[in-house]
This record gives sequence, structure tokens and C-alpha cells, in this order.
Amino acid sequence: MLRTRTRARRPTWPLVVLAAAVAAICLFSIWRPWQTASAPAAGAVGAAAAVAPAPLALPPAPRVLVFGDSWTYGSAATDPTDGYAYVIGEQLGWDVVVAGVRGSGYLKPGLDGGSYGERIADLDPTLHPDLVIVQGSINDRRLPADGYREAVTAAWDDLAARYPDARIVILGPAPQVLPVEAATARIDADLRELAGSRGWWYLSPVADEWITAEDYLEVIDTSDVGRDHPSTAGHAFLASRLAEAIAGISATTDAAAPPAVAPLVP
Repeated sequence: MLRTRTRARRPTWPLVVLAAAVAAICLFSIWRPWQTASAPAAGAVGAAAAVAPAPLALPPAPRVLVFGDSWTYGSAATDPTDGYAYVIGEQLGWDVVVAGVRGSGYLKPGLDGGSYGERIADLDPTLHPDLVIVQGSINDRRLPADGYREAVTAAWDDLAARYPDARIVILGPAPQVLPVEAATARIDADLRELAGSRGWWYLSPVADEWITAEDYLEVIDTSDVGRDHPSTAGHAFLASRLAEAIAGISATTDAAAPPAVAPLVP
């Protein structure tokens, strides 16, 4: 009986080995261990594809909503109306509407109002701006990153729905201290990617080094009164830098011709 069984299996043994070899070859070709497993495929989830924004084309004397935090409010200027948002309106002949709330961010409620999303929900729907500039905010840098991008997305969705005919430009956070804090750099990167996925212009005071070690003390008031906000001269300087940036993304310079960058007065 033993011999009979041995003889009965002998013809099938090579077939079993051959089948196993073929299966191994197929598995190896599918696995392809020589390829890098960590390389993300194009269009992978989490990496929003950038859309090239169209140049701005503003009418003469456009209505412009400047929305942001304490920097937009005009904190540390001699008078809040000396803040960059008001100054750029005067420089470029804009009909400017300033909506700045101290301490506010996409996640953080402000001293005189809510978070960005809450404040956007309260904006006047009959304003009909030609341009909306959304500035900031470093106020979210102390909060966890979890939920930040979702809060930004929801706020921007509401803003775009409220003013569907407006062009929207995102002005990222500017450093209140140097070197730039890691959380501020993370916020800057998140906003850049999210704006790019919508085809919105993104202006980065961080990446473009609007504030450097050489002029930091001339732009930022580090006193107990200023609390690391732009001084009056600093606001004028930032207005000039913003006007220059707006001109750089405009189809023509007629509606957004930048003045010479304001000289800093120590």
C-alpha cells in the first residue's frame, strides 16, 4: 500500500512545485518590491491640486472688504484708522470696508467678535465687494492643528457663497516675532495650499519676507503698548507692500498702481 501511494503521487509532485513557482512569480510581479511604497500617487487624498488663479481686474474705485484680525483692526497704530487696511484704501483709491477683530482666528474667537467663520456669517450680504482680502491669522498658532483646515474650508465656502461675484485674495499671517514660529509657518503652508486648490491668490508675508531682522524693530512695536503689532510706520510700510503685491497679481496696474514702498521711520 505504501508503494502504491508513492507511485500514485509521483506524477503530480512536479506539477505542485511548478504551480507554486508560477504563483510566486505572479505574486512577485504584483508586489514589485523594487518600487517605493511611500511615493504618493498623483491626486492622493490630502494633497490639494493647485489651480492657477486668473489676474485681478478691478474696476476704478473698487469696493474692497479687508477682513482679518488685530493687524487689520489697526492695533498699535496711533489711531486704528492709521492701520494698513485703511492706508491702502487711501493709497489706491479704494472704497474700503475694514472688518478687523482683535484676537480672532479661524478657530479662535476674538475679543470683540467670534471666529472667522462666525464673523463671516454675520457679514452684510448686500455689501457686494469687488475684492475681498482675508488676512491672518497668527491667533490660531497656540491651538491644535486638528480641525484647522476644516475650519478654514468652511469659512471660505461661506465667504464665496456670500459674495459670489467678488475676487478673493488670501493674505497669510505676518510674523510678530522673528524667527518665524513653527506654528505660524504651518498656518502659512496650510492656507497657501487651500487657497491654491480654489484658484485664489495667496500672498505670503512669511515666504516673501515682508518683515526681516533688519527692519523688524522699525515695523513692529515691541513695547507693552504695541505688544508685537505693527507701529503706525509699520502699518504704512505693510500697506505699501500689500499694494505692491496686489499690483503684481493684477491684469493691469491702472486700478492697483502701487506707490513707492513707504520709508520706515525708526
